[in-house]
This record gives sequence, C-alpha cells and structure tokens, in this order.
Amino acid sequence: MNSSLHLILILLAVAVGVVVLFRILRLPAMLGYLLVGIMIGPHALGWIPDAPETRHLAEFGVVFLMFSIGLEFSLARLRAMKKVVFGLGSAQVISTMVLVMLSSLFFEIDWRAGLALGGILAMSSTAIVSKMLVERAELNAPHGQKIMGVLLFQDLAVVPLIVVIPALAESNADLSSTISIAMLKAVILLTVLLTFGQRLLRPWFHLVAGQKSSELFMLNVLLFTLGMAWLTELSGLSLALGAFVAGMLISETEYRYQVEEDIKPFRDVLLGLFFVTIGMMLDMNAVIAGWGWILLLLLIIIPFKAAVVALLVRSFAGEWGAALRTGLGLAQAGEFGFVLLTLAGDVHLLPDDVMQNVLAAMLISMLIAPFLIQHAEIIVRRLSPEEWMSRAMQMHQIAVSSMASNQHIIICGYGRSGQALAKFLGEEGISFIALDLDSRRVREAAEAGERVVYGDAGKREVLLAAGLMRAKALAITYDDKHSALRILHHVQAARPDLPVVVRTADDTHIAALKQAGAAEVVAEVTEGSVMLASQALLLSGVPLSRVVRHVQESRARRYSMFSGYLRDSAKAEVEVGEETESLQPRFQNVLLYEGDAAVGKRLKEMRLDELNIEVNAVRRHNVEGSHPAGEMVLRAGDVLVMLGQPVTLEAAEKRLRKG
Repeated sequence: MNSSLHLILILLAVAVGVVVLFRILRLPAMLGYLLVGIMIGPHALGWIPDAPETRHLAEFGVVFLMFSIGLEFSLARLRAMKKVVFGLGSAQVISTMVLVMLSSLFFEIDWRAGLALGGILAMSSTAIVSKMLVERAELNAPHGQKIMGVLLFQDLAVVPLIVVIPALAESNADLSSTISIAMLKAVILLTVLLTFGQRLLRPWFHLVAGQKSSELFMLNVLLFTLGMAWLTELSGLSLALGAFVAGMLISETEYRYQVEEDIKPFRDVLLGLFFVTIGMMLDMNAVIAGWGWILLLLLIIIPFKAAVVALLVRSFAGEWGAALRTGLGLAQAGEFGFVLLTLAGDVHLLPDDVMQNVLAAMLISMLIAPFLIQHAEIIVRRLSPEEWMSRAMQMHQIAVSSMASNQHIIICGYGRSGQALAKFLGEEGISFIALDLDSRRVREAAEAGERVVYGDAGKREVLLAAGLMRAKALAITYDDKHSALRILHHVQAARPDLPVVVRTADDTHIAALKQAGAAEVVAEVTEGSVMLASQALLLSGVPLSRVVRHVQESRARRYSMFSGYLRDSAKAEVEVGEETESLQPRFQNVLLYEGDAAVGKRLKEMRLDELNIEVNAVRRHNVEGSHPAGEMVLRAGDVLVMLGQPVTLEAAEKRLRKG
C-alpha cells in the first residue's frame, strides 16, 4: 500500500510541476504529460514501472476520449461541412495511408504493417491544432475551416482503423475474411445500438434525471459509457468503439451539455495518465541508436504530410496560400496516432525497434507543431509568390473601402455584437468599416450594402488599410483575449491616442486588457447581471425611476468614463431635447507631444477646471489612471481623456498645446 501511494505521489508531483511549466510556456498540457512519462518511465529514471495495472487504467483515458468525440459528433455539422470532411478529409487519410504503405515496402516492412503505419501517421493532433487556431483567431479563416474539417474526418476514421488494425495481424490466409467479419460485426453492432439504443436511452435518462440527484446522474453516465465499452469488447471489438457509440447516442439528447460537463474531470485526468503511459513507452537508448531512422520518419511526417495535404487542398480549393497553411497545420502526428500505435504494438504488428522510432518521431513532430503553426505566415510567403499578390489585393480592397472615411469607427468582428454596434452607429450617422474572417458573413453583409470587408484585424497591415491613422475609435466585438491583445499592441504602436473598446465574456482579463491600452472593457457577465437585477427590482415593485438610477450608478462605478456624468444626470433627471444636444458633454482624447506647453507641468497648472473640463483619465505607457490628481506631472506620450462641451474641449486642447 505504501509503495503504491509512493508511486502515485511521485506521478502527481512531477505531473503537476511539468504541466504548470507547460501552461506558463503556453504549450499544450498533453506534451507535458508525455514528457512526464519519458522522465519517470522504466527507460529513464525508472520511478514508475511499466505495470499492466497502469496500462489498464490508461485504457480508460482512451475510452473517455472516444466518448468525448462521440459526444461532439453532430450530423448537422457533418452535413454543413460534408465537402471538406468527406472530400478533403477522406482524401488526406487514404492518400497518406497508401503512400506510407508503398514507401514502407522499400524498407522491407510488410505491407500490412505499412498500412497500419500509414493509418497511425495520417492522424493529426486535434488538441494542439485547435488550441493554436483559437489563440491565433484563425478558426473561421479558410485554412482554419479546412483544418477542422480534416480533423473531424480523422476522428471518424479512427473507428474503422480500430477494427482493421487487429485484423491485419492475422495470417495471410485469414486476413480478408478476418477484416470482413470484423467490419460486418461492427456494422451490425453499430446499427443495432444506434437503432434501439436511442429508444431505450432517452426514457431511462428521463427517469434518472427526474430523481434530481447529481451523484445518481453521474453514476448513470459512467455506467452507460463503460457498459457500452464492455459490450463492444465482448463482441470482439474494442472498448473505444463502444465509448464512441455511447457518446453519439447521448449527443442526440437534451442531456448532452450536462454530461459533457460532468465527464470532463474524469476524461482529462485519465487522458493525462494515458499520455504519461505513452511517454513511458519511449526508450531513450533505442532513440539514440535509431536517430537516423527517426530523422527519416520526421521527414515523412512533417514535409511529406504537409506536401500531401497542401496538394490536396490546392486541387480542391485552388488557392496556394490556404493550401500551404492547411498543410503546415496538419503536418504533425496526433493523439489518436498514439491510440492506434498502442493497438498495433499490442497485436505485435510492428517490431519493437520500429515502434520506438515511430513513437519518438511522433513526439518530436508534436513538439515542433506549435512553432510550425506560429511561423506559418513567414513560411507561406517564402514558398508562395502568389500569396504576396493575394495579400496585396486584400489590402487594396480594404483600403478602397476605407478610403473615403475619416473619423470613422473600426469594428473588429461582425458577429451579433458587431452588427448591433453597426446599427447604432448607422442611426447616429457615424461611418464605420467592419473587419471579419467569416467569408460567408462578409458576403452577406456586402450584399446588404454594409461596409464589411474580409480581413484579420490582428494584423497590423490590415488595420492600417482599414484607416487606423484616420479613425476616431476602434471596437473589438468578439471575445478573444489573445487576438484583442495583438490588436491593442498594434494600436499602441501606431495610434496610442486612439480609444479602443473591448468586449469580453467575463471580468477575468479586464486588468490585462486595460494595461495593454484598452480605454474600456465591457464584460457581458457584468452587463447581464445589471439587467437581471433591474428586471428583478421592477418585478418586486420598486419604482422605475429608482431602478434607472441604480442601473446608472452601477455603470458609473463600473465604467470610469461614465463616472460623475451618470450620477449627475441621475440626480437631475432632466430630459434633454435634440435642440440642446450640441451643448451636451462629450469625451475627447488628446495625445501630448514633445514641445506641447503641458509637457513637464502639473495637471492643476493647466487650470482646465476654469473651462469646465474634467480630466476623466490619463493613459500613460499602457497604464491607465482614472481621475488623476492635480499634482500629476504630464509627459509626452500621455493621452488625456477629457469630458466637456465641444467649444470648451477645443479651448482646452489649445491650452495644452500652446499654453
């Protein structure tokens, strides 16, 4: 017992330390688990033995991984992406398998082992690639859509490969019949389970959910998942196949999202253990001895696979830029490749030395993947001369759309929030240009006469083409911290005086965004809670005027630019007609330059209060200060956010400039 606890504590301590390091370095945790396995495995430090019990526990990680894939399986999504998924995806998997099998014949590897090796190397890492695409805001880009479509087919292709690989280990005489029987058995079992399973599943889940017990519901999910896995294993198929079917069945019910949330801790922990056991398989002595073969395999996995994918995308889509980006995105090995490699090793389809070399090459390719995707733009521009022309045409189109605009608003993202903002701006007669990466949305907006163009707002040249130097303000309407920080970096470098408003889902990243230069950050959860409270107060019988005052005071506390102004208006409760709008206070940003009269002086020395001007905030070197003290010494590069009437604002700016 003490020995087992000792081993578990070692595993947990090393795993926590390494995964924390990988999180800090912004690398996938999966790579951290692999490194843990390599370090503490029997072939390195030897702290954890490669025991059958550890492997059996790791199998449950694969079970829950396949269950999660089944849970995310959507017929509607497949129909929407059928050309990419079944066209490009199937072409990528089949061509990679065939080419690897043919190549293996030159190295005197049996064609069956070569075919299994092709299936293993055809897989790419969903975890690494999807994370990188989200961080780089490229999920809706043309290459992002193609990458996700191919990854979706790879997930589906694992199911028949799990059936075929053990069958390939049979003798030549029995091979065709074994594969036929295994596939027929899988088809019959899947048909029965999918046809009758749904009819039994829904009423049973209704009954369990009706007991209103989260523990009972969780036990039921585990029972159903593991029961389906046991049933398929009993039929001579794999545990993973049954888990995939279980996920598919639940995905069609209303309990899908609850199940996904409940199962996530089990899946992540067991999946981490699975990757640890994969790392434990790697023998560093074998890697050193076979380094030449590993380099050769790396050349097959990365350049060869990237070239195959790029050529296929080129033939499907006809555009080299997207083709090369897709190829680079899918060039690495994947987590399902490890699942298939383990399966091939269990049935002794691949020799031990080949297993070690393939495993090492797969691990190295996954370590290279984040850096390859990160530098994809540079590589694409080097390899594709027409990419420069395509990028120039895109910049030209954006520049033409923004050419006539001056003092306009740049809207980054034209989703629901961006469209709502555009509607308000249109009602106020304020010109804008919107940037979006969804080509369908851009096309529909253009047909409706809106000024929406295709472009990545996270790129400096796109912002400049959209009229960054002439704009009045910029709004980031989508919730993506990494993309927002990139945009803020470009704005601070080119137009530090330009106010930027950022939308986020919650309050998590407000401090980081404001430090990066955001004038204001609007959190949906905050606005939602304010409106929820106002509706609750109204329904509780609180007078409307008091509810409005509460809302205004709440926003005055939350948003520094409203501070004071909303409180005063709430107290006054004066309705302002259109004829007095020109006298209403408004905000203006003033950037101080070297040589301005205000530079080097204290704020109170400028006597802006004499002009009825309130200095609401000062943004200095990416740090914002609300209601600065009069003793604050002004510097070149400071951005003063002033509140006042148009005439007095003009006078205040002259005083700051000339004294």
